[in-house]
Amino acid sequence: MWINLQVANRVIKKAYQWATMRRDHYNDLRALMAVAQERSFTRAAARMGVSQAALSYTVRVLEQRLGIRLLTRTTRSVTPTEAGERLLAQIGPHFASIDSAIDDLSELRDRPSGTLRINSSDPASEQVVWPKLQPLLDTYADIRVEITDQSNLADIVAEGFDAGIRLGEQVAKGMIAVPVTPPLRMAVVGAPDYFKRCGVPRTPQDLTVHDCINMRLLTQGGLYAWEFEKDGRSVNVQVEGRLTLSSVRLIVQAALEGRGLACVPDLIVADALADKRLMRAMQDWCPPFPGFHLYYPSRRQNSPAFALLVEALRWRGDDALLRKPQ
Repeated sequence: MWINLQVANRVIKKAYQWATMRRDHYNDLRALMAVAQERSFTRAAARMGVSQAALSYTVRVLEQRLGIRLLTRTTRSVTPTEAGERLLAQIGPHFASIDSAIDDLSELRDRPSGTLRINSSDPASEQVVWPKLQPLLDTYADIRVEITDQSNLADIVAEGFDAGIRLGEQVAKGMIAVPVTPPLRMAVVGAPDYFKRCGVPRTPQDLTVHDCINMRLLTQGGLYAWEFEKDGRSVNVQVEGRLTLSSVRLIVQAALEGRGLACVPDLIVADALADKRLMRAMQDWCPPFPGFHLYYPSRRQNSPAFALLVEALRWRGDDALLRKPQ
C-alpha cells in the first residue's frame, strides 16, 4: 500500500507526542511491536501475558487514535503496513535502548555496587560500624563506603548522605530507624588505682568530691551534665574536674590513665571493663536507653548495596561483638 511520505512522518510525529503525554501509550506501542515481531496476535499475547482479545483491542484503539492502519490482518498472518513499518523503524531503537538500560539495572541488582555515604559519630563508627562493615567489604568488591564523623546532627538528606547513625533518641521523626546496638547504659568509670586513691562514689551527690572529666558539647558549646535516674527520680549533675575534653576517645584514655572519672556509654568501654582496666560505679543510677540506630528517609529507594549495608549493621540480639562482659 502506498502512502504519502508527509502523512507517514506526521503519523510518526503524532505517535511520539502521544506516547510522551500518557504512560499507558508506551504500553500500546510496546504491544504493537510485539505483534509485529511475532506476526501473530496469539503469540504476542502469550509473550506479554495478556489475552488475545485485549491485545487486539489495544492495537485497534492505537490505530484509531493515530488515524491510520498500522497492521494488515489476514486469517493466517499479521504484517505491518507501510505506515506501521515506518513507525516501528523509528521507535524500535528507542525501545531497544530502554531494554538495554533495564538490563544494566538488572546486572547491578545481581552484583551490588556503588558508593554508600554514612554520617556517624566517632564512637559509633569505631565500636559498631567498622567491625560490622569489614565482612561486607571483603565480600562485595564493588561496594564503596564513605563514613563522615560529626558530633553535631546532620541533615542527611540535604547533605547527600545515604544514612546516619545516632542514638535512638536523636533520630528525627519520619525516618526509618534500624537498631545497630542493644539498649545502652551510661557508665561512670574510673581506673582501679583512681578508686583506690579517691574512693568509689555511690550517689550523684558523691561526685562533688571527685575529679570528673568533663565533655565539651561542640554543637551547643556547653558542658555535658551527667544524667542519672533511680526509682523514678532524675538527677543531672554538672561535674567538676581538671580536664575538659571534646573527644570521647581522649576522655576514655584519660580515665584509663587514672586522671579522673568518665561518664560514657557502656559500649564504648566494654573492652576496658571486661579486662578490669576500668571499673564501674553507680550502676543502679544508670538505667538503659535506646542504643545506636541506623536511620534513613522512608521515601528512599533502596539499592541492593544499601540493603546489604542495613542487614550488615542490624542488631539481632546475638552479636557476640557487642555482648562483652561488664
